[in-house]
Amino acid sequence: MTTRKFTSLVFVLCGAITPLCAQTPAPAPASTSGAFPSIAPRVDLKDGDSFVFLGDSITHQCLYTQYVEDYFYTRYPDRRIHFHNAGVGGDTAQNAIDRFEEDVAAYKPRVVTILLGMNDGGYKGYDQAIFDRYQAGMTTVLDRIKEIGATAVPMTPTMHDARAARLRQKALEPRDTYYNGVLSLFGAWLREMAQQRGLGFVDMYTPLNQLTFEQRRTQPEWTMIPDAVHPAAAGQFVMASALLSDMAVKSQVSGITIFKKDGQWLATASNAKVNELQGGDTVTFTARANALPWVVPADAAEGYKLTHAGHRMSNEKVTVRNLAPGTYEMRIDGQPVGKWTDGQLASGVELEENTATPQYQQAFKVAELNQRRNKEAYSGIRGEYAKLKGVRNKMNKAVGTPEEGAAKEEFAAYHAAMKTRVQALLETARALEDEIYKVNQPVPHRYELVAVAAKAGK
Repeated sequence: MTTRKFTSLVFVLCGAITPLCAQTPAPAPASTSGAFPSIAPRVDLKDGDSFVFLGDSITHQCLYTQYVEDYFYTRYPDRRIHFHNAGVGGDTAQNAIDRFEEDVAAYKPRVVTILLGMNDGGYKGYDQAIFDRYQAGMTTVLDRIKEIGATAVPMTPTMHDARAARLRQKALEPRDTYYNGVLSLFGAWLREMAQQRGLGFVDMYTPLNQLTFEQRRTQPEWTMIPDAVHPAAAGQFVMASALLSDMAVKSQVSGITIFKKDGQWLATASNAKVNELQGGDTVTFTARANALPWVVPADAAEGYKLTHAGHRMSNEKVTVRNLAPGTYEMRIDGQPVGKWTDGQLASGVELEENTATPQYQQAFKVAELNQRRNKEAYSGIRGEYAKLKGVRNKMNKAVGTPEEGAAKEEFAAYHAAMKTRVQALLETARALEDEIYKVNQPVPHRYELVAVAAKAGK
């Protein structure tokens, strides 16, 4: 293709997708020396760290945030980590800036994740002025997080499910033809900004879209986002999985291997300690893992299954080699948890999704307590901030009018009363956090492998 023909083709393509090609070129990276910042390492939270989830109504739902909290509570029970949900329904980047000091900075976070953009796009086709406003707002948010010495983790907007809207007879055009693509553009720009700043980054958009596409191969009406905007529990778990996959340090719940060498039974362990090992017709040992499996409420189970989260992110494996041929029942603290052949045990069995184990049941109690913490405290806190936004908007609209003074007084009075209510809810959250850190402590368990059937012919 000649240069002239190629240039003509570019003009034709830009004409087809205007105004995208007509937008102002993005600013050049701050550094032009040829040295680019390294991407920040994965976040490894320490004892005493605070973690803030900043976002809109999808964060306000207290679901993906809750599942991420469950992960850290069970994976690192030796570290007291404090979580704060800072999501407000309907928020844009500018709304997040309005409440930044008291809803983010006040918690002295080490890490702040940012999930904004769904509302910033205006629920319409691409609009350059809207995109400019989003870029300006997100740039300010990133700057503010840097100023307080925290690590920002920007995350793409989530998926807008046009088919879900059409199934509910709630379709709107051009939103439902273009809006998911608009959100993709917002996320692509945000990824570029993360790279320029050397930040970590979470892709929420791709796993939600890809899993939806795959499920619709056989279930055309399947969705994780019934109202097209707010993921239900399964979709929120997919989000939690994406956040942890892209951001968190990888670690195993536990890995225990029992084997026989030179006539002696031995053990090795990862993230666990094994003692009191005895072998013979029955193999017994005591093991204490340093973590619990990642267990979440039942309504998130579909998302857990779709992402293979147990095997990938909560692996709890027991391997026993050199057993006599046959089938063995595993008992933990005297309770049967399953039967496996010597071959299966030699390859290793995973227990992280086994509801009969005492460690699963312990982790489920952690998840129940954290569900209470979110329902009884954080849902109320987020509701208070949502109401405050309404009063602030009323005050801002009154600027320059005869009602300005009264609106400011109303805002100040409401804000003061709200702070008192929020403080009471935070105390409830702290009390439940105390309970979580009592319940989530791993304990030793006694394992037994008892032969229940020998292989035929043996």
